[in-house]
Amino acid sequence: MNVAGLISTTVGTIFLFLGSLGVFRMPDVYNRLQAGTKCTTLGAFLTIVGVGLMHNDWLPKALVISIFILITNPVSNHALGRAARKVGVPLCKKSVVDKTEEFEQRKVGQ
Repeated sequence: MNVAGLISTTVGTIFLFLGSLGVFRMPDVYNRLQAGTKCTTLGAFLTIVGVGLMHNDWLPKALVISIFILITNPVSNHALGRAARKVGVPLCKKSVVDKTEEFEQRKVGQ
């Protein structure tokens, strides 16, 4: 179990590092949220489960924490993205498609 925990923790920390690079390199808030959410959710999940596998008495608590992260991290980042949109944070100039505008027009028309 120690080897599986070590591999899981290592892969998780790699995902966390790549997520931080994505947040640093992306051009606008929406892309940063997307890069950060995907990588940090999987990275935190793998890191915490890996620690739980290395310390078997911590495994049930680690699984509960991991499930909580899997549920709350995407939801909280979605709320941040919607709040940024409502406040008027613009898209990057390179953005080609804005589906939110279409959705809001259909919602007003109903």
